[in-house]
Amino acid sequence: MSRRQIGQLEAEILAALAAADRHVSAAELQTHLDREPAYTTVNTVLFRLHEKQLVTRMRDGRHYTYRLAVDESRLVADRMHHHLSYASDASSVLSRFVQTLSAEEERALRLVLRDHGQPI
Repeated sequence: MSRRQIGQLEAEILAALAAADRHVSAAELQTHLDREPAYTTVNTVLFRLHEKQLVTRMRDGRHYTYRLAVDESRLVADRMHHHLSYASDASSVLSRFVQTLSAEEERALRLVLRDHGQPI
């Protein structure tokens, strides 16, 4: 059985947890998300992320606090690779992606390619 891909709100919550680098409550997360979704929605997404073993939780009184349980770079890279697999012309998609990079992102990509023995 394949897993459903991470939705936009799940991705936002994971990014907020990665930035926090500590246990965070659902209420704290709610204030750092676009469009401030309902508290119950944030709780539901966190519960699902916990079931997927993407976050850990710790009881804090009557509530839980959450922390990212996976490597963020691996998680994002897997999503990028998944999306790329749907392209009929991966080279065009990668070319378009590179065109949208900032100068700093382009430098980082060049360093990564160089470190992996790829011509740049």
